[in-house]
Amino acid sequence: MTPDQMTVLRLLCDTVVPSIDHPDDADGFWARRATDLGVDQALLATLPPEQLPLIAGLLDALAGQGFLTAAQAQREQILAAVADAVAPLTAAILLLHYGLTDAHGTNPNWTRFGYPGPAGPVPQADPPAIVPLRPDGDLDLRADVVVVGSGAGGGLIAGRLAATGARVVVLEAGRYRTEADFQQLELLAYRKSYRRGGPAPTGDLNVTLMAGSGLGGGTVINWTNCIRTTDRVRRQWAEHGLTDLATPAYDKHLDRVWQELSVTDRCSEFNRAHEAMHRGAEALGWSFATAFRNWDEKRHDTLLAGHLGFGDPSGAKRSTLKVYLEPAVTEHGARVVDGCRVDRIFTENGRAAGVAGHWTSEDGSRSGTVRVVAPTVVVAAGSLDSPGVLLRSGIGGPAAGQYLRLHPCTVTLGDYGTDMQGWSGPPQAALVDEFAAVEDGYGFLMESVQYTTGLGASAVPFTTGAEHKRAMADYRNYVSFIGLVRDRGHGRVTADDDGGGTTAWYSIDDELDRRNTQRAIEAEIRLHHAAGARGIRVLGHGLPPWEAESGEDLEAYIARAREIPLRAGGAVLFSAHQMGSCRMGDDPATSVADPRGELHDTPGVWIGDASAFPTASGTNPMITIMALASRTAEHISEAAR
Repeated sequence: MTPDQMTVLRLLCDTVVPSIDHPDDADGFWARRATDLGVDQALLATLPPEQLPLIAGLLDALAGQGFLTAAQAQREQILAAVADAVAPLTAAILLLHYGLTDAHGTNPNWTRFGYPGPAGPVPQADPPAIVPLRPDGDLDLRADVVVVGSGAGGGLIAGRLAATGARVVVLEAGRYRTEADFQQLELLAYRKSYRRGGPAPTGDLNVTLMAGSGLGGGTVINWTNCIRTTDRVRRQWAEHGLTDLATPAYDKHLDRVWQELSVTDRCSEFNRAHEAMHRGAEALGWSFATAFRNWDEKRHDTLLAGHLGFGDPSGAKRSTLKVYLEPAVTEHGARVVDGCRVDRIFTENGRAAGVAGHWTSEDGSRSGTVRVVAPTVVVAAGSLDSPGVLLRSGIGGPAAGQYLRLHPCTVTLGDYGTDMQGWSGPPQAALVDEFAAVEDGYGFLMESVQYTTGLGASAVPFTTGAEHKRAMADYRNYVSFIGLVRDRGHGRVTADDDGGGTTAWYSIDDELDRRNTQRAIEAEIRLHHAAGARGIRVLGHGLPPWEAESGEDLEAYIARAREIPLRAGGAVLFSAHQMGSCRMGDDPATSVADPRGELHDTPGVWIGDASAFPTASGTNPMITIMALASRTAEHISEAAR
């Protein structure tokens, strides 16, 4: 970058997080600027190289608006005028300022938050059980089954089929991580265990996506909230041709997975956030439930559990990696290649014949092509990437990439006027399911989230530097409730022009989804109010927080909150659950795979992840993904006989 571009970048960082004179600043929180923590340099180091020209162009545009000579207030006005263009960069600056850590694993802003950082002591880590294949050059393999992706679905299918004696190869785009790699640090975890390095927007900027990446997929970093497929969803999916889901035949898959994962509610201690949720639900007469979690009781540690979204260093999490993949390799001879991205599936005489892709070493010093010849291909790269494999291969039919569901989540913060210690205990130990099927079988769950400093700060909409700092100064007092909407409408996934990636597109256009999202926002506000919050902040642009001491009418605030636009520049929307982009069904025009999971147009290719869902599950999907994968593994075995 040019010297002027670097100057604008530093000014931008310090406009978003400026130094402010404040009488209560013993810890330096108010005086600390973004550049004091090296956010400008960290930003350049973390941006993908292909984005640097775009950022340089944006910086030139800001310079052209007088950014170099403007005062703080004028710079804020310039940013307000180009808010949509600069919003992702603003969020990245906030993420880094409050999430960056020094050599000791701390951030000076955490003193203000009362956040102690990583918990300890950490138990001695088990030695790695898997040695992935990491060749010196190109790699050619033969197998009975090649599984693309190793998350909740792919990992289970690999384990099931390997146990039958099948020769299984697993290709995973992410890396193999074990307990010794998990340092309980947010930004490190995003870089090492999340797709695209952490939170990333849809192509239209409407929703921020969070997805796991690594051997074991999202099961390594999710929040262990285990919910069985509901009866209403099972009946609906039976109408799509999955008729056995409405019968006891599907229960055996649910029961088996439940047992294999050691699911329990005995490690679901309530932290202060859950106590507030319980208190509010009780006051309102709403249905409330303790969460079940896939967890090893013998290794349970409440404090370590509070960081499990950054990887569980205790070894208590019963992930796909531990339950299915490790035995597949150590007991049944399955082979794993990590750092391997599959480019396409190749066929012979219209049937699956294998896959081709490429791998890279983690330090980028070595690379090579990968070719696996196999008569059975399981596509389980996640709902954001599985359709890309099909689209690049020219298979899957017209529904490939369509019907993407996201469970879009709104977020509302309650200020309880005391340190809520949100970093303590399991992130999702309880939920409110009062509105799970509020209209036509669709609705929303209300849940809590894992404590984060970087992502939390980046989600609080930026108006001015002073206002954002005022919001963050009370961060220790906040509790976050989310409204997880079971979406009836859908988005899509497209293959990028460069041939290597995908882009998700999603907007809340369905009228029922709009009503349910507005209902969720209202319910979050009422839940905080009933629990005793002194202030309430809906994460959305243009809506100031409600404060009890101001005497503002709560009903008027709710009415304004329900009007916030459900898109970029309005409500802040998140998705940790991506589903349906390669869905199963009996109609090849509207589904990719048949009700068994095999592609309509390409025998031997199977869908083995959440992209197979005919509609949104309406619940945290891991158990449903695994039960469907268990069912699909049976069908694959039957087809191979």
